[in-house]
Amino acid sequence: MLRTVLSDLARLRLNGFVCSVTQVREKGHLNRPRLRNPYWFMRKQRSQTDDQVTGENRSFIKEVIHDTYGTPALIKGVQTYEQKQLIKTNEVPVSTEPWTPAVRRCGLIARKIGQYPLWLKNGERIRTTLLQVVDNHVIKYTPPEEYKPTQRPNVHNLNRYGCILVGAESTNPAQLTKEYCGIFRDSGVMPTKNLARFIVSPQAALAPGTPLNVGHFRVGEFVDVRGKTVYHGFQGVVKRHGFKGMPASHGVTKTHRRPGNIGGGGEKGRVWPGTKLPGHMGNRWRITKGLRIWRINTKYNVMWVQGSAVPGSTNGLVYIYDTILPLRKPQVAPPMPTLYEQPEDDAPDDIWYEQVHNFKDESITYKPE
Repeated sequence: MLRTVLSDLARLRLNGFVCSVTQVREKGHLNRPRLRNPYWFMRKQRSQTDDQVTGENRSFIKEVIHDTYGTPALIKGVQTYEQKQLIKTNEVPVSTEPWTPAVRRCGLIARKIGQYPLWLKNGERIRTTLLQVVDNHVIKYTPPEEYKPTQRPNVHNLNRYGCILVGAESTNPAQLTKEYCGIFRDSGVMPTKNLARFIVSPQAALAPGTPLNVGHFRVGEFVDVRGKTVYHGFQGVVKRHGFKGMPASHGVTKTHRRPGNIGGGGEKGRVWPGTKLPGHMGNRWRITKGLRIWRINTKYNVMWVQGSAVPGSTNGLVYIYDTILPLRKPQVAPPMPTLYEQPEDDAPDDIWYEQVHNFKDESITYKPE
């Protein structure tokens, strides 16, 4: 069969025709979620079995962890460890090249903690989503000449960029495998629950152990937020695609919420790719682009971003980047490569955008007659 097809293509070329074969993939193949991690992913959690460790040895392990990493701290209900003893950022690297809109900076790992309304100074009410950046640290930086990803991301001119590995939410290393903890050996950072890779420019590189907070972005800028949508399981066409459905009576029998005819007869006699049918709903990676930052709280590392369409459920992980929309990129240089913490007692806890009404300010004033 293959030999016949090749001979037909050769005959077409001899007759002066040009024939091109295009491989078309169905929509479901490109949009199907990954059910398991790739084989090159190392095992993260230890097996929950009794290792024949006595009570005295368990207390000794806790003391070693306490002396090495400090006491665990609760940040808005998330248990993390203080990183003050391990951060190696005595010499802050200074970028020699100026910032340009083409520079790709590092992103942040945050949790979606809820929604809250804000009011502008003209009385308009806007809906915002609260994202909390919890315990982010740089784990490793890979320069462009050494970055060879197993799965190539969809980035133009990838050989010009490096990769930064960021970890969030420190955890007890006794619950993790030795191979997974080896990732954090050279960074001096407590092993973290979550890891993410960010494609960055060489001039935006960060040293391992550098803490990242909400000051990485500024009020008024636009960001892109990537998250996994809420998983609803296997759903029908009414809930999944918003079909109207059939009437409840007047002769309709057992087809009230069914899709109906899909036009699969005739010569084609098949289901067309992309047909809206029942299936799994949600659990897909989505990116919401061009969201303005209306407010920032530096005490709890919380930012208020535009809208309530941020993908993901409450307390779910999201990834925040500088926006890629050309008309919404920052015109003024952002903190480059990031904002390093400076202990200032007079720094405000809340930073509001100039158009947002601050309820802490006086709105009514009285003047003597």
